[in-house]
Amino acid sequence: MGHMSDSMGCSVQEVLAVFDAYRKEALLVLIFVFIMTASGADLIADLSHGASLEHILKEAVIVVMSLFAVAWVLVGMYQQKLEIIALKKELKQLDRTRSQPKKYVLEARKKLGNVVTQQFSEWELTGSESDVGWLLLKGFSLKEIAVFRSTLEKTVRQQASSIYKKSGVPGRHAFSAWFIEDIL
Repeated sequence: MGHMSDSMGCSVQEVLAVFDAYRKEALLVLIFVFIMTASGADLIADLSHGASLEHILKEAVIVVMSLFAVAWVLVGMYQQKLEIIALKKELKQLDRTRSQPKKYVLEARKKLGNVVTQQFSEWELTGSESDVGWLLLKGFSLKEIAVFRSTLEKTVRQQASSIYKKSGVPGRHAFSAWFIEDIL
């Protein structure tokens, strides 16, 4: 697919990632739009055939409720998008304000990074599992990791479970402690 851009400046991959992240929401919108359209068409047909006021009101309620449901889901999607933007801004701000650590700290980080990389290799973590493992060690939530990796939170949860299984630890805290337990 590459990085072919559409007229709005979004790559095809970005559009697919958004759809993947909002798969349930998009499906709900499609279902409610279908219900609204079918009920609206039925309402028009009923009006032209002289249906009872009670039946017309029932159909109108279904159309209006479907419209509100679509609006509700779209507002939720928009709020999630704003949260993602805020998270990304926060990360950029943290990167900018972070002061340069002392040389001994950088050396210790490098050594720990090498140990973590070697251990991930010994546990035979896949590339994706390694990426998730690093983000877990950095303290990010599963939801945040899913946003960074443009994937579903469910996928990240499955990858984290696989990491815990391969490393022989019961969960996230034990996973992090495995690397720092003897240091502190």
